[in-house]
Amino acid sequence: MGIEPAAMNTLLAKLEAARAALGHLPGAAPATAAGPADFAKLLKDSVAKVNDTQSQAMGLAERFQLGDPKVTLEETMVSLSKANISFQQMVQVRNRVIAAYHDVMNMQV
Repeated sequence: MGIEPAAMNTLLAKLEAARAALGHLPGAAPATAAGPADFAKLLKDSVAKVNDTQSQAMGLAERFQLGDPKVTLEETMVSLSKANISFQQMVQVRNRVIAAYHDVMNMQV
């Protein structure tokens, strides 16, 4: 169940592009000589963002079910799909982190 090298290279290129883009955002604190970005904080923020996305999607779904004329079916379905995709992405990140942890723990020293 390995990932193909071409797919891995594409993923790494996208991650590098995203990291470079974050470094150019106003208000973003780039990793400097003072220290790299805090992984725990980044992970916590990502989980909070996924939670917010799911909460917003469920709120729209509830408003649609209650007959709110300002909420359309299309808007609700797109929001639910985005929440589902973000959750699936978070699960995949978790799986990769756990696999990396197991790989490191099983290394011969």
